[in-house]
Amino acid sequence: MKSGVKITIDNAQAILDSLKALTSKEVLIGIPAEDSDREDVPFGNAGIGYLNEYGSPAQNIPPRPHLRPGVKSAEPQTMPELKAAAQAALDGRETSAVQSLERAGQLAVNGVRAFINAADFVPLADSTVQARARRGRKGAKAEMARRQAGDLPGTELAKPLIDTGQYVRAITYVVRDKNAKS
Repeated sequence: MKSGVKITIDNAQAILDSLKALTSKEVLIGIPAEDSDREDVPFGNAGIGYLNEYGSPAQNIPPRPHLRPGVKSAEPQTMPELKAAAQAALDGRETSAVQSLERAGQLAVNGVRAFINAADFVPLADSTVQARARRGRKGAKAEMARRQAGDLPGTELAKPLIDTGQYVRAITYVVRDKNAKS
């Protein structure tokens, strides 16, 4: 007895290959160590990110979590792309799946950057604002005068994680194999 089912195209192998490729990938958001060199600090942007994410009591730096909450804040935008990646893999379209992962990565980076700009972090210490003033940062003296008068800091100058902009610009994403060494 025949089933009446006629196979015209067998995509099973393409689907399996796409699913295998997709499940072997991961999207990472942050600052790759090899791209984090700076001339103004003894360590790179990756170190700056770690110090700010977790804080350093020894250096009197409070934690200012921004990477994880920033990625989380972008979930409404990234989840549809991750679903699209899964659907593309189920359809046997590996290239489309990876492209969706790439879009999700960029959306997450944008989310982290927006979070940094909007977050209400622990304010910078007076010593940090003074150091910015010594480096010639415009508005630093006015910020210190405002603080000494008892006004709350409210300028971009006093915004944690934003000084020269190098750190925020260094935040990126990579789509890589899960078994990659770095």
